[in-house]
Amino acid sequence: MKKILLNGVDGNFGSKAAKVLLEKWPHEDLIFAAPSEKGLEKYADIDVEKRVADFNNPEGLVQAFTGVDTMVLISMPFVGPKRRKAQQTALDAAVKAGVNKVVYTSIVGAGEKDIDTYEVNDHVWFEAYVKEQPIHYLFLRDSQYAEAMISSYVNAYENTDNELAINMGNGKMAFVSRDDCALACAYAAMSDLEDQVIDINGPELLTVGQYVQIANEVTGHNVKYVEITDEQMYAFFDSIGVPRTTEDMWAQTASNFPFCSDGMVTFGRAIRLGQMSTFTNDFEKLTGQKPMTVREMFEDMENHLIGSRTSTED
Repeated sequence: MKKILLNGVDGNFGSKAAKVLLEKWPHEDLIFAAPSEKGLEKYADIDVEKRVADFNNPEGLVQAFTGVDTMVLISMPFVGPKRRKAQQTALDAAVKAGVNKVVYTSIVGAGEKDIDTYEVNDHVWFEAYVKEQPIHYLFLRDSQYAEAMISSYVNAYENTDNELAINMGNGKMAFVSRDDCALACAYAAMSDLEDQVIDINGPELLTVGQYVQIANEVTGHNVKYVEITDEQMYAFFDSIGVPRTTEDMWAQTASNFPFCSDGMVTFGRAIRLGQMSTFTNDFEKLTGQKPMTVREMFEDMENHLIGSRTSTED
């Protein structure tokens, strides 16, 4: 069997992918990696090899990735030059170590010609960089996490006047569960597929208005969707202390707001413009399962809130 190394096992997404791999893949052919020994502590009693993979230490990364056939690279939670540098360092080390294939968690819209968003631009850049290197790849372009919108819905009835005000207009998104994205990531790592883009979408294309309607039917609340402008959305995020970027004070606020307003506003704009409406059955073809519906997630809402996004970073 091929050796699979999963980076970021200390994070939310990585932990979920790790759980699937532990159930599906021989433990002797699994390697779990995190930026520090502390990030590996929760796996101390698990019979898999554990390695420190610090993206700030290029030489150490080459050693960490040696002997690996398939490396899973979960996109870093920060955005901009810092993310690009970290991921480039990791990929360069993987190539130097002789890794055969990288599985990368990209994002919906990365294939759109004219897209320009704070989050997506990094993925477009990194996908292009990977293709220039002597390594095989699988790009998993995940749709927006439904959990993020569930958390926004909860905030609407707990902290506002039952209004979900957002700038997505009537654009459509195949909202997908983060759990399903992690499941797909694990299956992609186990697969023999290479040099492909796989779209990880939910089972239905929805506008935010349709999303809210489903939520109201399940929960009994009466949240109203209100379309707002990009400027109004920035003002809202500013009012509750969400940083504009993932630099500076984001490190101190990420536990409460695992996102930044530049990311959310430009993401919403792209949805409004129809740039993120990719809708395929790639998830089912990859995993043999159907993705969870928005209705199913609201019926189990406590287990589908966004929670923490970040893995540890030293």
